[in-house]
Amino acid sequence: MNDSPGQRRAPEASSTPSRAPVSPALSRPVPLSTSSEADPPFISFDIIDAPSQRLYLLSIYFAITAWRFYDLYQLWYDDADSLWLFSKWTAIDGIFIYTIPGLGIPWLEWSTTLTTILFLLHAVADAVLMFRIPIPYQSWIIGISKILYDRELSVSERRVKPADILLNHSLILGKQTIHILPEGSAMLNPDRNAYCLGSKSATLKLPLRINQTEPVLIEILRVDLDTNYNETITIPAKQARALKKQADKGHSRSDVSTPRFLQIPIKETGLYRLQRVVDVSKLEVQRRLSDTLVVACPKASVQAAHRDKCSGELSDFFLDAYGTPPLKIKYSRTVNQADKGFSFQTIHPENLVSPLVGQRSSGALATTQSIDASWARMQHIRLPVNESLSTLGKWVYAIDEIHDASGNVANYSLLDEDGEPTRAKMSNLEQQFLVHERPSISLEGSSPEQALKVARGSYTNLPVRLPKLGRDDAAAPYKIFYLFTPEADIQANGEHSPDAKLEEYIMKSATEQPEIREPGLYTLRAVSSRFCAGVVLEPASCVLINPPEPDLTITSEKIFDKCAGNAIGLQVDLDMTGSPPFEIRYDVIDRTNRRVHPQTLRVDGLRHQLEFRPRNAAHYTYRFTSIGDSVYRTRTLPVKGLTLEQDVRPLASAHFVDPWHRQHACIEEPVSFDIKLQGEGPWSLEYELVHGGKRTKRKVEDIETESYTVTTDKLSDGGQYALALVSVKDSTGCKIFLKEEATVEVRQQRPKASFGQVEGKSSILTLEERTASLPLRLTGEAPWTLQYRNVDDASQLVKTVQLDHKNDHVDVDGQGTYELVDIRDAYCPGTVDAKSGSFNVKWISRPAINIAESRTLVSAKHGFTKNEVCEGDEDAMEITLTGTPPYSVKYEQKLKPDRGQTSISNKQLTAGLGVASIRMETSQPGLVEYKFSELGDYLYDHDRRKHSAITVQQRVNPLPTARFGVPGKTYKFCKQQDSSEEVIPITLEGVAPFYLELGIKHQSSSKPELVRIPNIKSKNYSFRIPANVLTLGNHIVSIRQVRDDRGCSRRSDAADAPHVPIAVSDPPTILPLSAQTDYCVGERIAYTLSGTAPFTVSYVFEGIERKASVSTTDFRRIAERPGNFTITALADGLGDCRARVQLTKIIHPMPSVRVSKGRDSVVDIHEGGEAEILFEFSGTPPFEWTYTRSQSSASKGGKQPGRVLETKHDVSHETTKAVRTSEEGVYEVVAIKDRFCAFSTQQPARAGQVKRAQKLLEL
Repeated sequence: MNDSPGQRRAPEASSTPSRAPVSPALSRPVPLSTSSEADPPFISFDIIDAPSQRLYLLSIYFAITAWRFYDLYQLWYDDADSLWLFSKWTAIDGIFIYTIPGLGIPWLEWSTTLTTILFLLHAVADAVLMFRIPIPYQSWIIGISKILYDRELSVSERRVKPADILLNHSLILGKQTIHILPEGSAMLNPDRNAYCLGSKSATLKLPLRINQTEPVLIEILRVDLDTNYNETITIPAKQARALKKQADKGHSRSDVSTPRFLQIPIKETGLYRLQRVVDVSKLEVQRRLSDTLVVACPKASVQAAHRDKCSGELSDFFLDAYGTPPLKIKYSRTVNQADKGFSFQTIHPENLVSPLVGQRSSGALATTQSIDASWARMQHIRLPVNESLSTLGKWVYAIDEIHDASGNVANYSLLDEDGEPTRAKMSNLEQQFLVHERPSISLEGSSPEQALKVARGSYTNLPVRLPKLGRDDAAAPYKIFYLFTPEADIQANGEHSPDAKLEEYIMKSATEQPEIREPGLYTLRAVSSRFCAGVVLEPASCVLINPPEPDLTITSEKIFDKCAGNAIGLQVDLDMTGSPPFEIRYDVIDRTNRRVHPQTLRVDGLRHQLEFRPRNAAHYTYRFTSIGDSVYRTRTLPVKGLTLEQDVRPLASAHFVDPWHRQHACIEEPVSFDIKLQGEGPWSLEYELVHGGKRTKRKVEDIETESYTVTTDKLSDGGQYALALVSVKDSTGCKIFLKEEATVEVRQQRPKASFGQVEGKSSILTLEERTASLPLRLTGEAPWTLQYRNVDDASQLVKTVQLDHKNDHVDVDGQGTYELVDIRDAYCPGTVDAKSGSFNVKWISRPAINIAESRTLVSAKHGFTKNEVCEGDEDAMEITLTGTPPYSVKYEQKLKPDRGQTSISNKQLTAGLGVASIRMETSQPGLVEYKFSELGDYLYDHDRRKHSAITVQQRVNPLPTARFGVPGKTYKFCKQQDSSEEVIPITLEGVAPFYLELGIKHQSSSKPELVRIPNIKSKNYSFRIPANVLTLGNHIVSIRQVRDDRGCSRRSDAADAPHVPIAVSDPPTILPLSAQTDYCVGERIAYTLSGTAPFTVSYVFEGIERKASVSTTDFRRIAERPGNFTITALADGLGDCRARVQLTKIIHPMPSVRVSKGRDSVVDIHEGGEAEILFEFSGTPPFEWTYTRSQSSASKGGKQPGRVLETKHDVSHETTKAVRTSEEGVYEVVAIKDRFCAFSTQQPARAGQVKRAQKLLEL
């Protein structure tokens, strides 16, 4: 252990003499110091040398990896715990990897970072393996192989890169660059921009464009616009160099071809013209004539007008425009904040002559002999704006822009820093109008024919009707004018007198009305609001009059009794003056009883008669207190002359207490009436009973009380009786005849009750336990009290009901015979009709279901059994229904299949007749049971208590089946072979013997050949294909029908029938995918093969016979180099089917072109000179090529291509051609085409694509 590390490496070197030198980056450093200065290895190299230690570690690593994959195998097949395996192998990998650097083995002394990276990679691998995370390694391998190894088979049967063939840039070589030496120029304002000077722009800079020159002297001619004075502005060399230096900023020193723009400062208006430019060579620079006009900036303003306008008026204001004519002014209008568009008008003074009007062929604005610029002076033009203001509201006219003749624009609609238009801060750029509605006035509810009546000394309002204008009546106050003529001065024709007075009144609001007092004629003449004059509408005139005050005069006369001679009342005549209607108030004073009764009387005319006839004896005073008419509401009357007094003793009288005087009575019953007597008792009363033209008089004497009851005898006849009070006499002895009369209605007969009929019968059919209404026929007066009973039900008692209608009914809920017992109406007891006193109620029978036995349906213990059927056969069962159609039948269908679980389904049937057909379920084999569980008809729903279920069973036999023994197998043979040896096994299921029908269909035929095989006694059958039904191509043998001994047959559709394919082939064939014969290098020659894969293709290329094995029906090779490609034979996978062919394709070489002998050449010419470009071709003439002229890339260091300036196309029938040109640029060919092939550098072809020579070049 005393050897140094350098000495320990000697055995390693001797044991591995062929090992390459160790890289210093991977080996441990070999220090020159002693062993005490370095870490010794864990195992001394004297015991085991370093290569052996590395080999042992590698063996251990492979052993651990094998153990890892064994655990992975256990994980896949024994479903072990993934988390445990992941933890296990992460720990093992960590121990192993972190132990290696500590062993001190050369090349394995890793750093901590590398060790951690290796551990993390192993941990990720452990997670992927133990958790079975899928990795798309196949896609990765295929993608990487495509990138690293993109090769195809060529016609020489070797793999080549298509890109090396298709992207052969050596086909186009060389290019030629032509330079034209520059020449200097200068031009003032080359873009012909407009310039102006104003308050915000006192100075400006005119651009002077110079090209390929260094000016030392610049002279500019200025013509004053007001005086036409000419002056020359000279820019000396120092100032010119400063301007040039300022213009060079932003350009590199090597960039001398880009024009420079010198900014010439200008402070005065005028016409500027570049007169002379001298460069450093003391020669004048070529200049282009171009005049620049610098004018005063245009401006505009509004000449303010009155703000308030009336509807229909004109706007009537002016716009003032200042600038160089002709001017264009744009102004906009908004109405109630709604944009109403803009107007763009051109204005100029009369007889204007300006070169700016019309088109200019050059940049000069004046001739060189005489320069007159007076037309460019600023002028003031006033534009009137007269538009009808038809819409009410706020109108705003605003100036948006003004343009002068040079193109200068003053835009006042631009937003400033505050986000508002510039004109908002300038008061002279807007004109606002408030358009108001004109008022209209008329009189309401009055006219000259309908006068206004006003009490004398009072006033009234002139009934003016004035609609409000605007919100909150903003147009107030209003001023109205009206004419007034006093009543005495009104002319005979009803018009105003010449001396009529014109009155003026100011209304503070539209609802205010002027007060008028004096009687006369009033006529409206004019009206105006605060803003506008209005119109007067009809009616506009009315008459005011003062009617006389109302008054009353009375005359009275006493009313005497003719017998006693006493006053019994007063008759008063009333005479009124005034304006009807009248309202008279008076008091009736009973002084005896000290009572006052105020009364009010309304009289529509001027006269009225009033009678006072008090019923009670007393001293009465009648006093009229006030009178009012339609004009004068209330006027107090004087007491004198309008008060009447009288002592009244009324006559004897009698009247019925009941005000209706009408009673109803039953026959053979008396009636009573209460009588009220008046006068001085005792009284004597006479009355009579009138009936049937007979009068029966009665007299009652010495009645002491004022109330008395009159009772008649029994009324034996029916009909109407009249009880009349004939006379009454009191103690005065005066007999007073009476007119009081009462009526008694005596029933002709007693009330009667009977049952009505339903459809002419005294019986009814109803549903079971359903309520039935029995019709009644009643006579008498409502209401009736009826008693009835059910005769057939002894347990039921007599029932009593109250009835209100003569044709009423009683409701019963049971069947039987119902009998009426007793009847009574509102007044009298009655009788029951013996013939119609009973009614019979019967219940309708409930529905029933019956199944009749037949040859196919017999009775059994469980119900019924129907004959067996085959699976899928149509079968039905008829049931008979009784009741009221339509019927509703619910039944349960239970299927017990031969295999599988029992299924139950509930179904419903609706039948309109008494017979219904039920389709039997035969879709599955097994025992099917039908249980009819519910039944209802039109009248009855199902009742489980009154219906018993019926069950029907039927056996469904399964259909026989037939299938091929080896499904999916393809039976192949050549046409020459004997097909009788081919056998197709078929397996049958069912009851033997079987009948089998097979179909053999060719792929090109729509109709199959049928083969029928009867009496197959075995369930395994070997089918031999008849040779006469097979032809060349693919066939399908399908099982179309099979039938067994039970008569059940299964027929399959052509699409779903079991089938196996049969391939009958002749020798294989090969066909080209394209009919072309000529191909280019880089194109793919493709064929389609028919037969049985794999194929062997024999072909000849470059005189060498080759064979290619093809596993698919596509044969494709890329044309690697020119030559003749001929296919001679083809064999398929059957081996004995081989075809001899002769298919030849010619592969042509790609055309090529060289420019300037294939070199990059540069040619310099002067302007006007020419240079020659030489093109040399190889290929098959004629040649077509495309070349471009592009910008020189010298400014970009020659590393980037310049912009393409021009593309040209040319044709040559020779192998060389020279083209002469005088234009500067880089000339190079981008596409070449000969008779067969083409190549382009602008659109490189992808793998598998070559441009055909028959197509046009696309650039």
